[in-house]
This record gives sequence, structure tokens and C-alpha cells, in this order.
Amino acid sequence: MARMSAFHRLVTKYQRDVDFLIIYIEEAHPSDGWVTTDSPYSIPQHRSLEDRVSAAQVLQQGAPSCSLVLDTMANSSSSAYGAYFERLYVIQNGTVMYQGGRGPDGYQVSELRTWLERYDEQLHGAQPRRV
Repeated sequence: MARMSAFHRLVTKYQRDVDFLIIYIEEAHPSDGWVTTDSPYSIPQHRSLEDRVSAAQVLQQGAPSCSLVLDTMANSSSSAYGAYFERLYVIQNGTVMYQGGRGPDGYQVSELRTWLERYDEQLHGAQPRRV
């Protein structure tokens, strides 16, 4: 949940210049599969697109205010981007500008924050610093 809070702060800070999108892929820790004790949700493995829609609606309640879309049941986005379990990307004009490590261990919101800070400086120029 701490990572989602950190991501939420980034969305809030940069949403005027950046479009954020969450692609909900297959459930990493389904309640009827590889269960984890620290998950705030009890979501069974998706057996249909309707299952994935229901699970995404639960996720969206605690998600930051950005668009949420669903991967196909064939997990096309997850496969294309190597996103399983979770992964952060910046895609600009069809080009991958930032690719984070695979989660959960490689998922580093701080790396994304650094990229966004540099991008923000390019867009708006460095802010004068008080001396």
C-alpha cells in the first residue's frame, strides 16, 4: 500500500502535464491461488473478462485518480511489456522513455519520480533557488 500511496502522490503532482494510466493485468496473488497475507484485497483468479472487470472495480476504489484499463484475458499487455507482477513505464509519442524494473522488487516509484522531476524541469525550466 505504501507504493500505491507514493504513486498516488506522483499522479497528484504531475497530472497537469502527464497522462497516467493503470493497466490491470492478471491478479498476482489470487485468493484461490498463490495467496499473500499482506494483501488488502481478496480477489480470486480471473476466469473471464467479467471477473477482471469486477476485480478492477475493487482496485479502483483505492487507486489514484487516473485512468484504469484492463488487459485482455490473453494478457497481451502484460506479455508485451513484461509487466507481471507490476511495472512502471513512461511512454512518450510511442517511444518507451522509462522502463522500471519488474515488481515487486524492481518496482521503484523513486526512479519514476526522478524521471518526472527531470521532465518537469525540461517543460517548465528549473525553478530559481533561494540562497
